[in-house]
Amino acid sequence: MKVVLAGATGTLGGELVPRLLAAGHSVLGLTRSPGKARLLEDAGVETRVVDVMDERRLLDALRGHRADAVLHQATAITGTPLRHRDLHATDDLREQGTANLLRAAELVGAYRFVTQSFFLGYGYRDHGEAELTEDHPFAPTGRGAFERHLRSMRANERLAFGTPGVDGIALRYGLFYGPEPGTRRLMAMASKRMLPAPRPSGVTSPIHIADAAAATVAALDRGRAGQAYNVVDDTPVTFADFVAAVAEAAGAPAPITVPSWLLRPAPYMYALMAGTRIRLSNEKAKRELGWRPEYPSCRDGLRHVRPASA
Repeated sequence: MKVVLAGATGTLGGELVPRLLAAGHSVLGLTRSPGKARLLEDAGVETRVVDVMDERRLLDALRGHRADAVLHQATAITGTPLRHRDLHATDDLREQGTANLLRAAELVGAYRFVTQSFFLGYGYRDHGEAELTEDHPFAPTGRGAFERHLRSMRANERLAFGTPGVDGIALRYGLFYGPEPGTRRLMAMASKRMLPAPRPSGVTSPIHIADAAAATVAALDRGRAGQAYNVVDDTPVTFADFVAAVAEAAGAPAPITVPSWLLRPAPYMYALMAGTRIRLSNEKAKRELGWRPEYPSCRDGLRHVRPASA
């Protein structure tokens, strides 16, 4: 396929480009960064520097091009978000950015649209011990500042599934980690004993970025129109255990333990690390996409991540 990739120089986009090329697809990359665009072009990837939030310039940049698919991997997240406002730009990309990219898909004649969704769309709360499947209600109405995030995830999937003329697919990625800046920042913090483990702790469903990229390429080929897929590894973990695995991978001492109530002054951080318990099933992605994670748990994956100074 000819693929338009929005967010081609981001954390996941950087993993996706070589995998798409290796699978025989051609890529037109979209990025906001002129410097990173030059790196893609040096690698032989056609690139356009454009902000997908600017509909007019986006359509102008793609006018005259034809493509079979659009992959929406544009975010504005740099590392683990700690405050609600850290997600607001990404919320906008999930709403207006998705709408703009669907107009771009119509312009270039794309019949496939794969969008980045997120595991916390199931709700920032305690979901208990059961593993959630894609049939579980997604993006319920949230309280206070959380509603902006959930509204954006509702809009993202509704637009992808409900736009005539394209086969829309949503990938509900877990918590990203891997050889990328956010994980390496956590490792640096762990080395200085600045990354505490909350007790009691929330439960999260991680995914290595290499496994996320592999699932995305599989979804491009085999995903079913109007379907969402949980893209997570096989092993949900408490956030305290995730922090401990990061410290171990960094060669750092065991993290200090702090009572989770100390995080309450930072509501988003508290929800992420302590207030939300969410275990997701990846069986549908395995069954329908012919995919399975190379790293079944974050401990497996983190062993292969070198600290920034290594």
